Amino acid sequence: MSYELRDHTADVAVEATAESPSALFAAVANGLTAASAESVPPAGDRFELEVAAESREALLFDYLDRLIYERDVRLVLPADHRCTVTEPTDEGGEWRLAASTRGVPLADVAAREVKAVTYSEMILERRDGGWYAYVVFDV
Repeated sequence: MSYELRDHTADVAVEATAESPSALFAAVANGLTAASAESVPPAGDRFELEVAAESREALLFDYLDRLIYERDVRLVLPADHRCTVTEPTDEGGEWRLAASTRGVPLADVAAREVKAVTYSEMILERRDGGWYAYVVFDV
């Protein structure tokens, strides 16, 4: 699993690859953390969250949006992401994500504000036997 930050006109993008959707979601979330702060101290307690959505893309968007929400409500920078993505078991079912993250107190980190995740140019697909994502964040 890996990610890279990409420059994007007035925004920042995360490009990630992984062997599974679960690892890909974690890689994109780690990219969000890197876009928010150049270094992340080892402080902070883990917390869990769950998200459900009608499609893979909506699940990724809602997950990243939830991380930004948690940052704002808990006053922490979510870091060190662990994810499990579950596909729907029947037609019309929901995609589900169970995740945990370490909440680093914002007082302990020099963070820039990532305002929102966008659907603009979002890509989430199988590529070369693995998974690929490209996500733009409004900063």
